[in-house]
Amino acid sequence: MGFNPNLATTALTALLILVGGGLLSTLLAKVLERSLGRITRRTASDTDDFVVSVLVESFPAAGWVLSASLAWQILPTSPGIDRLAFGIAKLILVILLVRLTNRICRRLLQRAAAHSGEPAISGMIQALAPLQRALIWCLGTVLYLQNIGVQMAAIWALLSAGGIGAGLALKEPVSEFFEYITILLDKPFQNGQLIQVGDVVATVERVGVRSTRLRSVNGEAIVMSNSALTGSVVANYGEMKERRLLYRLGLTYDTSHEQLLKVPGLLQSIVEAQGDARFDRAHFVAFNSSSLDFELAYFVPTNDFKRALDVQQQINLEIVQRFAQGGLQFAFPTQTIEVRSPLIASSPGS
Repeated sequence: MGFNPNLATTALTALLILVGGGLLSTLLAKVLERSLGRITRRTASDTDDFVVSVLVESFPAAGWVLSASLAWQILPTSPGIDRLAFGIAKLILVILLVRLTNRICRRLLQRAAAHSGEPAISGMIQALAPLQRALIWCLGTVLYLQNIGVQMAAIWALLSAGGIGAGLALKEPVSEFFEYITILLDKPFQNGQLIQVGDVVATVERVGVRSTRLRSVNGEAIVMSNSALTGSVVANYGEMKERRLLYRLGLTYDTSHEQLLKVPGLLQSIVEAQGDARFDRAHFVAFNSSSLDFELAYFVPTNDFKRALDVQQQINLEIVQRFAQGGLQFAFPTQTIEVRSPLIASSPGS
């Protein structure tokens, strides 16, 4: 086989295009790095610096691939080899594009997580990173297959059917995930706070993606779905500024009119003598079959149930002592009051 000058010239031209294009893309990357770097250095954020750096890193590789594709076009090769070569070049370009997009999106997610100010929201944003990577890779794969001429009708039909099945299977987990986002954004409660949901009174230990872990006042662990929490009335005792205590005192029917007149003022003085309590009201409210009932209400400025009970105990002891000194006799209780309110109690029996 003799020497073919035309083939040698063509090969030399292809080599020059390959090397020249690759070197030119590297040179352009350096120029872009310097010119764009002057602009990004003037900003306070380092995100734009990162975007410029990843673009500059990807530019030479893309330039070499495009130069190789142009050089290959002038070589006398068979159509089958051409399709294979150009398919590989397109695959490399798609991989470079997907990696570039993933790196930029990941950096934006990290920036959003750092500026959220809430550990829970930051964790949620970080948890979206695998989903973001998978989505971009799927889009890149579809773009590549469509670009190389693969018939997408059957693939789209398969993906549609799979999407419907996956949607039905993941309906409940996805619903719980959005309820989790609702809890994070609305913040009806936080870790460590005491809440009441229905008959459950417990401290919040951890808010998860699908369920929330509680610790009841009796000590057992309670796992409740996020949808059950967002769909119920939640009493948050952790945000109470003060507790309102309300109960009745029964006196015997032989208590004189003069003594009855003194009872509200006596109760007020007892409550006000306690520095940790704020008097609300005291009234003669009812005639019962065996008692004359007074109703006492006062506030304790705390959300600590034990401290509120300590104050109530001191007031009760003082009432017993002062009533005995004034000749006031308690009647057997014939009626009790139970008032359910976030200001009254944080656990059963309060």
